Amino acid sequence: MNKTRLEAFSDGVIAIIITIMVLELRPPASSTLHDAAAVIPSWLRYALSFVYVGIYWVSHHAMLDRVRSVDWATLWANLHLLFWMSLIPFVTAWAGEHPMASAPVALYGVVLLMCSISFMLLSWRLGTLGGVDHAHSWQNEKIRLSVALYAAAVVLALWYAPLGSALHVVLVCLWLVPQTAQVRAGRIEMKEESE
Repeated sequence: MNKTRLEAFSDGVIAIIITIMVLELRPPASSTLHDAAAVIPSWLRYALSFVYVGIYWVSHHAMLDRVRSVDWATLWANLHLLFWMSLIPFVTAWAGEHPMASAPVALYGVVLLMCSISFMLLSWRLGTLGGVDHAHSWQNEKIRLSVALYAAAVVLALWYAPLGSALHVVLVCLWLVPQTAQVRAGRIEMKEESE
C-alpha cells in the first residue's frame, strides 16, 4: 500500500492539532501587566506543546521517509499515535490554566507518555516492513529513556506539579539536541543523493 495517503492524512491532523492549540490561547483580560502575567503559564505551555508536536512531526516524516510502503497494521499504529497527539490541545489548555495543580500536569504527562509509546509501536511496525534505521527504532536508547522519564514525570507531577513540568522541559530539550550519529548519517545520505 502506498504511504502517501498516510503521510498526507498525518500532516493534516497535525496541522489541525496545532491550530486547535493556538485557538485555545486567551489574550489577557485587560491591558494591564498584571493580567498579561496571568496568561504567561498558558503561553509557555502552548510553546512547549508546539515544540513537542513539531518534534513528532519531524520524527514521523524522517521515519516514513525510509519506508517504501505501509500495511493495514501500520495505518492503525499511525492512528493510535494521532489519537494521543489529538489530546495534546486539551491537556495543554488545562495544564496551562492550572500550572501548579497536580491532576492537569500529570494528565499532560500521561498524554506525552502515550504519544511516546505509540510512536515506539509505529516505529516497531515500520521496522518490520524494513527501512527504519536505529535512530528512529524503538530499540534506540534515547527513545526508551524518554518513555521512562515521561512515566517519572507523571509520578513527580502527582507529588509536586512544577517538578513534572520541569521534566517535560528537560525531555523536549533532549529531543531538540540531535544525536551526532543521526546528524552524520543525514549528511552522508544528503551527499550521496546529490551526487
